[in-house]
Amino acid sequence: MRVQTLTLAAAGAALLAPTTLPAAVHSNEPVRYEGNVRAADLLAKVRDCAPVSNGHYRSDAGTPADIPVCGTEDVVFWKADMDIDCDGQAGPRCNGRTDPYFADTTAYQQSDGRQLDAERLPFIVVPVASSIWNYRDHGIRGGSVAAVIYENRVQYAVVGDTGPHDIIGEASYATADALGIDPDPHGGGTASGVTYIVFKDSKVSPIEDHAAAVETGERLARQFVGQGIEGIAES
Repeated sequence: MRVQTLTLAAAGAALLAPTTLPAAVHSNEPVRYEGNVRAADLLAKVRDCAPVSNGHYRSDAGTPADIPVCGTEDVVFWKADMDIDCDGQAGPRCNGRTDPYFADTTAYQQSDGRQLDAERLPFIVVPVASSIWNYRDHGIRGGSVAAVIYENRVQYAVVGDTGPHDIIGEASYATADALGIDPDPHGGGTASGVTYIVFKDSKVSPIEDHAAAVETGERLARQFVGQGIEGIAES
């Protein structure tokens, strides 16, 4: 868990020197689109908000509390910014030197007991359970599948960490990188325009199996937008 207090005014900070990483998270690789469900179709299903939270969240410390968690029969969702979570396993881009709020633990762990790898695993952060909202009451847990949408791109991820009780809008380095968002934990992220859709009662096991998250997310997304496989293939 990392408290985000840096402002996005620092977004002009220089990126770290390139280090060889697998192509899935290398920032110089082209953005890869996951699945065939269109962002526009998912966004159309979450256009209207029926709040399920008892209050509103902040995007960052010191900003107005104006972000509700919304819900339907099948999903919960929120529309916010994206701060960068680099917690968990230390690597060349996520460590105590690159991230002033780095923590070597995540709320949920891999099947081998190790912490999650934010550089390689797309995951999102949910606020720790509080009087504002308890994610567990809505069928959300570690390994639940989410569709994260930014600028018409859809990236599937899992719930992998928890954050401050009053702040929402955070995802792993790998999630940001795949969506074309600056993943630098020190000044990266984006100030707005991100939609997080979490499918109720879903779970990927083991949590680190991203291919399973994509497969499950694509299936649930198809059901959510009311499209069959043939309809999507023709879109």
